[in-house]
Amino acid sequence: MRIIVLAAGKGVRMKSKLPKVLHPVCGKPMLLWVIDAVQDLSEHICVVLGHSAEQVRQVLPPHAEVRIQNEQLGTAHAVMSAQDFIDPNDDVMVLYGDMPLVKKETLMKVVDQHKNDENYVTIISTTMADPTGYGRIVRDPAGKFLKIIEETEASDQEKMIKEINTGIYVFKGKALLETLPKVKPDNAKGEYYLTDVVCLLDKVGIHRVDDSNQFLGVNDRVQLALAQKLKQREILERLMLNGVTVVDPDSTYVEADVEVGCDTVLYPMTFLLGKTKIGEQCVIGPMARIENCTVGNRVRIISSDCVGATIEDDVSVGPFARLREGTVLKSNVKIGNFVEVRNSKIGSRSKAQHLTYLGDATLGEDVNVGAGTITCNFDGKRKNPTFIEDEAFIGSNSCLIAPVRIGRGAFVAAGSVITEDVPEWSLAIARSRQTVKPGWVIKKREES
Repeated sequence: MRIIVLAAGKGVRMKSKLPKVLHPVCGKPMLLWVIDAVQDLSEHICVVLGHSAEQVRQVLPPHAEVRIQNEQLGTAHAVMSAQDFIDPNDDVMVLYGDMPLVKKETLMKVVDQHKNDENYVTIISTTMADPTGYGRIVRDPAGKFLKIIEETEASDQEKMIKEINTGIYVFKGKALLETLPKVKPDNAKGEYYLTDVVCLLDKVGIHRVDDSNQFLGVNDRVQLALAQKLKQREILERLMLNGVTVVDPDSTYVEADVEVGCDTVLYPMTFLLGKTKIGEQCVIGPMARIENCTVGNRVRIISSDCVGATIEDDVSVGPFARLREGTVLKSNVKIGNFVEVRNSKIGSRSKAQHLTYLGDATLGEDVNVGAGTITCNFDGKRKNPTFIEDEAFIGSNSCLIAPVRIGRGAFVAAGSVITEDVPEWSLAIARSRQTVKPGWVIKKREES
């Protein structure tokens, strides 16, 4: 079996600088959804490119071959661009790169039928309540294939037909190669249609599929949104069947490559993006956004934004925390409300519960960081590190001017501005002495 994926079109109706087949559906370019669907059918995959070919080529897997359709003159012309890829002694499947919902199981079934019936070509058809815009499958009274008629050329009676051509075919390689040269651009657009190849062949089979959603072709942003919604539901159903609780699927967004462990609960307004991996028995959300993070077991993340972080077991994050790239939270860490952590490692059982910024910092175990603490890591030219060793206590509203080291068990008094290292088990106080002037306010009022 050989696979040809047609992806040369510009996608004018998308009104986008991005090639149509690269528009993402649940975080993955729609073309890659199609390639995933055919991956197990054959190791011989060819993608026909045209518009923005080099940009599209960059996202293709290494094993996918590329052929270029320099002029977009129709679907048969696109297949002609890949004639050297077709093996006359093998079957070849042709499908489109803008069908992100097509299922591997469907494609495997049509291949089986094609081989069992020894057809020259087998078409996938489906029935649509509103077939407007699609080519219709015309059958004879016995139900056998007669022709495919495009809507622009269909009679009023033919337009009443609900069975449509999905545009997915399995050909015998030899039959396809022999018939392609016979196709003529005898139509209003002056293009070479692959449907004409089908109509010129004998032994045409039809594999009819009830689920029409999987053949949705994405041609504009409205159809893109519909494909996104359908694919999202598919992803969430798979998670739920694998033991994940999704409290409200209509308000939960999970991208294609995300992994979630069993007995984890996803609350509404949760967004799991990129390569995120969530462990078991976690509570995520409501209102959490997690991108490219690794999250351990029994973690709770509420109303927080996390990007590029590693979060180990039994950690609590939020509400209203922000974890940025390079953050590592060891087991049993607590990061509370309005705490931001960037490029920092926080040791086991350490806590920063309120209104804190930790940047380029390394905290040991059992460290307590008081409310309003800031690691002042940027001196205007470079980022500087802060080290806080095990069991240190940082009082509220402290500023640690990096580079600086707070020793093991040291105590920084609230309101201190620390500019020098603090030895272990020491108290550091860095604030001006309080002065009280009795009656000063009354005296000032009298003077005015």
